[in-house]
Amino acid sequence: MDNRIKELIAVGASVTANCQPCLSYHVGKAKENGAGEQEIGEAITIAKMVRKGAMTKMDQFGSTVFKPAEANAGALEKGCGCG
Repeated sequence: MDNRIKELIAVGASVTANCQPCLSYHVGKAKENGAGEQEIGEAITIAKMVRKGAMTKMDQFGSTVFKPAEANAGALEKGCGCG
């Protein structure tokens, strides 16, 4: 994978992470590595769609966490996955 593609991926990851400094940095690096405005715009558009989908799913999940404890017991046993 060449550096242009890596930076376009980093542009998308920056958007989904809501990191403005990262986005500015990686847009600059993408341009340095030959990415055009259209490609960068497409990477941002795709990232926004992914972020919106993830946010919708999280909102749906968030509305279920206040169900009785027995309904969430399996999720609690599995842990959150971040540790």
